[in-house]
Amino acid sequence: MGIKILHSADWQLGKPYGRFEPDVRGALTEARFDMIDTLGRTAAEHDAQHVIVAGDIFDTEGPEDRTIVQAISRMSRHGCRWWLLPGNHDFARNGGLWDRIRHKAGDKIVILSEPVPHEFESGAWLLPAPLVHRHNLEDPTALFDTMETPGASLRIGLAHGSIRDFGSRGETKNQIAPDRAKRSALDYLALGDWHGALKIDARTWYSGTPETDRFQRDDPGHALLVNVEMGSEPVVTPIRTGRFQWLVRDWTVNNQANFDAECDQLLGAIDAPNTLLQLTLAGITGLSDRIAILGRLENDVRHRLRLLDIRADDLVGRPSEDELASLAIEGTLGAAAAKLNDRIEAGGPEGLIAKRALERLFVEYNRQELP
Repeated sequence: MGIKILHSADWQLGKPYGRFEPDVRGALTEARFDMIDTLGRTAAEHDAQHVIVAGDIFDTEGPEDRTIVQAISRMSRHGCRWWLLPGNHDFARNGGLWDRIRHKAGDKIVILSEPVPHEFESGAWLLPAPLVHRHNLEDPTALFDTMETPGASLRIGLAHGSIRDFGSRGETKNQIAPDRAKRSALDYLALGDWHGALKIDARTWYSGTPETDRFQRDDPGHALLVNVEMGSEPVVTPIRTGRFQWLVRDWTVNNQANFDAECDQLLGAIDAPNTLLQLTLAGITGLSDRIAILGRLENDVRHRLRLLDIRADDLVGRPSEDELASLAIEGTLGAAAAKLNDRIEAGGPEGLIAKRALERLFVEYNRQELP
C-alpha cells in the first residue's frame, strides 16, 4: 500500500508587495499564480494524484474576487486533486473566505476547514488541522491523537504552525509538538508556516513556499514530492517550483577592478531577469572608483535584474591627492572640495552629507570635462 503526493504550503496569493514599483509588483504577483500551474504540471509529471497545501493559500482572509477566481481556475485545469488547509493568514471562520471559495470550486478542490479525516484513497487517510483563529494557544495537531481512521494503512497529517521556535522569522503561536508524527502514528506530517523546505525528522517536513517572497535565502521556492509506503519511511524529494531568486550579498570592495570581478562572477552565475538582489557594499576606495562602481550598478546591473536594492553607505570614497589636485586649480571648486574633505575627515552626520556633496562635485566636474 502506497500513495504519492505533492506537498506545498504558503502560497499567500494576493500578497501586495507594496514596497516595490508597479512593474516588479505585477511580475511577483503573476508568478504566484503561475506557480499553481507549475505544481499541477509537476504532479502530472510524477504521477501524483493529490496536491496537499498546508495553509496560507491566501495572504489574507479577505482577498479580492479576482485572486480567488484566478486561484480556482488555475487549479481546475489540472487533473490532480487539491486539498486546501486554512492557515493563520487565511484562517477558517463561518461566512468567511472559505465559504466564498466553496461556492465557486468544483470537485477537484477540497476545502479542509473542519478537523475531519478524509480517506482520499483506499486505506490512505488525510488528517487536517485547520486553524480557526490567527493565533491558537493550543497545539492544532493534538486532535490527531483521537481522529478515527477505520482500516487505515496510511495516516498523513496536514497542519500549519511552528514545530520549533523560529524567533522573528516564524509564528510564535500555533506551536506543534516536535514528535507529533510519532505520537499520532502518522506516516507523514506535512507542515506549512516556515517558508523554506525543512526536514524536522524522517516523517515530518515543511515544504516551504513554492515561490520565494523575501530577501532571506538564496534558494528559490520548492514543493515536496512524497512517496509514502506502508511500513517504510517516506521518500521525500524537493522539486524546484519558483521562478524568482532573492539574493542577499555583502561585498567588501577596495577598487573598481575588485568590484567588477565580483559583479561579473555573479552575473555569470544567475538568471538575471528572474533575480532580485539586495546588495550591501562596504570598504574604502578612491572617490572616482566609488562613482564608477555606483554608476555601473545604476546604469547597467539594475537594468539586467528584476530588482536591485543597493546599500552603499559603508562604501567610503576618499579623494586621492591627484583628484584633489585636479580640482585645486579650479579656484572656487578646489576650495569647496578642500572644505568638504575636511568635513569628511571630521566624521559625524555632517561628514556623511559632505561625502555626498564631494561626490556630486566630482561628477559635475568630470561631466564638464567630457568632450
